[in-house]
Order: sequence, then C-alpha cells, then structure tokens
Amino acid sequence: MPVGAQTVLDKSIEDIDAARYEKIYPEAQDEWRNEATLDESKATFQKLREKLGRVRTRNLQSAREEQTSTAPIAGHSVLVVYQTSFEHGDGMETFTLLEHGGKWYLAKYYVTSNALK
Repeated sequence: MPVGAQTVLDKSIEDIDAARYEKIYPEAQDEWRNEATLDESKATFQKLREKLGRVRTRNLQSAREEQTSTAPIAGHSVLVVYQTSFEHGDGMETFTLLEHGGKWYLAKYYVTSNALK
C-alpha cells in the first residue's frame, strides 16, 4: 500500500473510532461530499455506532491497489477490507482511498453486518 494511503487510512480509522465525524467530512474526497451532506454523513456514522457499538478488533482481510479509468472509482485507488468485531456484533469494514493531485483521500467507507438488520 502506498505510504500516503496508509497514513490517510490510519488517520481515518482513528477519527471514526473517536467519533470525530465532523473532521472526516471536509478531509474526504470530493466524491464523498457529492454523495452526502455533512449532516447525512454524521447521521450514518451515528447510526452505525448506535447499532454496532465501538470497535473491539480489526483484522485486515485484503488491501488492493488499482489504477482504472472507469467507475466505480476512476483513478489510482486502494480498497482495504477488515473483518471487524464490534461490541454488538461482527462485520466487514471497507475503506476506499483515492489519490488526487498526489494526495490520498478517504473516498468511501461502509460496513456490512447482520447486526445492522
């Protein structure tokens, strides 16, 4: 994984775990802000925290670097997947990082878990 991408990933995980949702939003890739407002983004993070609780452990499942010219993520990206144990269940966290202008940004974050149903 590129060093800059790892740094952004580590910082994003730290901010998510510390519930610093208002910090994540302006630092994210434009695509994130085009898909959700700050309030929508915060509400999603808060819903995840309410239903799943805090993270207990994360185990890296995969990290894939890609260079594509097509959707869903065009450009230089890294897709990182963790098997995550939360207080109220297990799930998978997926982080998508995108390089733009030589800098890395969090472009997408989502969680899948049966505890969200």
